[in-house]
Amino acid sequence: MSHTSTVGAALEFGRRALGPISGTPSLDTQLLLSEALGHTRAWVLAYPEAKLNEAQTQAFINMVARCQDGEALPHVLGWWEFYGRRFRLTPEVLIPRPETELLIEGALQFLIQHPKRRMAADVGTGCGGVAVTLAAEVPDLWVTATDLSFSALQVAQSNAREHRVASRVRLLQADLLTSVAGSFDLICANLPYIPTKVLHGLAVAPREPRMALDGGADGMVIIRRLLACIPDLLEANGRALFEIGAGQSDTALAATQEVLPTSNVEVRKDLAGQDRLLVIDRMG
Repeated sequence: MSHTSTVGAALEFGRRALGPISGTPSLDTQLLLSEALGHTRAWVLAYPEAKLNEAQTQAFINMVARCQDGEALPHVLGWWEFYGRRFRLTPEVLIPRPETELLIEGALQFLIQHPKRRMAADVGTGCGGVAVTLAAEVPDLWVTATDLSFSALQVAQSNAREHRVASRVRLLQADLLTSVAGSFDLICANLPYIPTKVLHGLAVAPREPRMALDGGADGMVIIRRLLACIPDLLEANGRALFEIGAGQSDTALAATQEVLPTSNVEVRKDLAGQDRLLVIDRMG
């Protein structure tokens, strides 16, 4: 590709290069080229005859090469969209998934139904996707967001500032909520839930932080640790939400029954029909 390459030629180059490694090579190429050019996807698709200068051509080629080398597309872009907002990402944080939007919906349902319950926690916040989204959607909500990784908290802080909710999102480096004082009306947790042996065989394993993926022998080790703390952290008539893996519903329900036997508990399915969200409504 020369410095006189057109948008159309670049799109064809990207599709061919990414075809063997991506299920969506056309979309991936459009996103990469949009980033390299500083234009929207709509612009890229509307002007196939537009010329790329040398710097734009090299930036695009470099990004395609990074994808070919196994780097995750969102990390190459430096951002990913979650619940209609763009979040800055680095390799130190988990890439937000569409399945986690089910957790957002469960949280918003509770907050709409309880307009005076406005103290929330997001445990294992990563890039801040859950904490920032909830604060942006509910203007009077206060969120305490924790993570063990200081690098992740720096990314979350950047996203909180970008979406103008930094004054209502308190970021703390902590192991779950063990060192956090107080209690909460709403606790959200997208913790690691992939069993260690399963993780070894997944393509995602070398591309995203292991700390954010590895849930121990059965995938429930860290979730159980937080569940054990819920009686001391969750207010009466409050709600706790845990994202879980497919096939973990029975284990999650049993673990909840042990610590909160009088709570209303259910598991909700994602759009693929997989068990995905553990919902705990604590009775007063």
